Amino acid sequence: MKRLIVNLALPLAIQLISLPATVHAAVDNFVPVTDAMLQNPADGDWLTWRRTLNSWGYSPLQGINRGNVTGLALVWSRPMAPGIQEATPLVYNGIMYLPNPNDVIQAIDAVSGDLIWEYRRKMPADLNEYIPFPSINRNLAIYGNLIYDNSFDDYVYALDATTGKLVWETRLLDYHTAPSQQTSGPIIANGKVVSGRGCEPNAGPEPCIITAHDAKTGKELWRTGTIEKADAEPNTWGKFPYQYRSQVGSWLVPSFDPELNLVLIGTSVSSPAPKFILGGNDQQHLYHNSTLALNADTGAIVWYYQHLIDHWDLDHTFERILADVTVAPDPTAVRWINPKLKPGEKRKVVTGIPGKTGIIYTLDRATGEFLWATPTILQTVVKDIDVATGAVTVNPDMLFHKVGDKRRVCPNSGGGKNWPAGAYNPDSSTLFYPLQNTCMDVTAITDDPHTKDLYGILMEHMLAPGTDKLGTIQAISAETGKIKWKHEQRAATTSLVATASGLLFGGDINGRFRAYDQETGKILWEINLGSQVTGYPITFAANGRQYVAVSTGSGVATSQHLLLTPELRPGDGNTVFVFALPEAK
Repeated sequence: MKRLIVNLALPLAIQLISLPATVHAAVDNFVPVTDAMLQNPADGDWLTWRRTLNSWGYSPLQGINRGNVTGLALVWSRPMAPGIQEATPLVYNGIMYLPNPNDVIQAIDAVSGDLIWEYRRKMPADLNEYIPFPSINRNLAIYGNLIYDNSFDDYVYALDATTGKLVWETRLLDYHTAPSQQTSGPIIANGKVVSGRGCEPNAGPEPCIITAHDAKTGKELWRTGTIEKADAEPNTWGKFPYQYRSQVGSWLVPSFDPELNLVLIGTSVSSPAPKFILGGNDQQHLYHNSTLALNADTGAIVWYYQHLIDHWDLDHTFERILADVTVAPDPTAVRWINPKLKPGEKRKVVTGIPGKTGIIYTLDRATGEFLWATPTILQTVVKDIDVATGAVTVNPDMLFHKVGDKRRVCPNSGGGKNWPAGAYNPDSSTLFYPLQNTCMDVTAITDDPHTKDLYGILMEHMLAPGTDKLGTIQAISAETGKIKWKHEQRAATTSLVATASGLLFGGDINGRFRAYDQETGKILWEINLGSQVTGYPITFAANGRQYVAVSTGSGVATSQHLLLTPELRPGDGNTVFVFALPEAK
């Protein structure tokens, strides 16, 4: 059995780019983007992180289908800036807006691959002394005639979409005193720039915030903390002082329901992770590892649901899929079902796999009511869920009580599920998820709540018992919870995108990028891109032709997984690739 020892206190050296902004040309005939366009995008555009604000990762395009996908060929590629690379391109009217590592943003002709303009943000020389991974840039937002992003020096800023020139920037935090790691960009919720972020250990609660800014001016409209206030009753952190609470991040991209006016976002583990070090194993430590539903106008928490009291770095920050489905969980396939459910009733739900445990949760989107949940991969931390209330019981055998306690925990801190995104096809009500079969031996190494060892644990990673297949893709009914098919492979799997033509595109850490049949999981097309497929794939159309784009590089979780499969030796070059069928003659 291959093992990996991980101490998350070790910093990762990152090369910072400090070149000035460079404007090469301008985008012609730009039509401003509206809220209506974001909430119902044109079929050929990809206007937000998962294309739509409900985080489906689904395209209605059908030009590339089961019958012709074998003809896909490379149209163009471009190298990207160095650094940790997990990008999602935006495409609007044939222009690709590409986030690169180290706050480099490019506008590219999506048909030819020619660079139109490039923005390079000047980074402070001391940034990596305060921010562990100052290079990841997962996504951008577009609205009006502006492109929006979060910066590594803790600003939110906007660029002119036609020229790349900086229009406004608003400082969120002073990274010297309240550092926040902004690895993901924002969404636009009715004219508001909304985003979450990580927050660093020992920095206190101040940087653990979700924010909204006016899209035109950059004025801050609200900020909501992800750590329960000091005067909360009851106090769910025990006697642990408010000013020392930290590391409840919201570091992936929110979803937005314009009808309910709710922003839905997930949160992470606290630091240190073992709760005996903080307020005690019997405390909730709100709002870590929760789904938060926020009023988009005020930032007020309308409801929350806590998925796990986390002692092992099993974040629940990932995409929240918003769908209207017939809720009919099959008791032969689903472990926990609310007995008050009426069989076959239509509900507005938030669903999917929000955390590293790989457990699917389906909640009522308006109220947070627990509807059903079930595991997908081996997990040992959730013992039970009260089906009437949704309250989660942690497996007591996995808890730490003192320094030196060691536990075998599944999955490991890389997931299970992690930042690689799943997809949802509304026509078949099917969820598709990239998952990993992992475990870890975890040892509590400190009882100091102010430890510099990040999570206060030492982790020894390994494959889950009984398999040599690290990666898996699972197709799961969002209505019944049944697994429709499962694809398993040696290499860890990464992000997916589904199309109306029945294709599922996704990559892995061994450089393979594939098209699968959504009905069967059969591989229909495959190419070796030579490096880890770490970017989020998209598909778009320009001039009547459909394209598929994806990027490669290296990521924190993917590189951890790669060490469990040492015979796989992909590169780590940061490159964006664009494919299409041959043009008709």
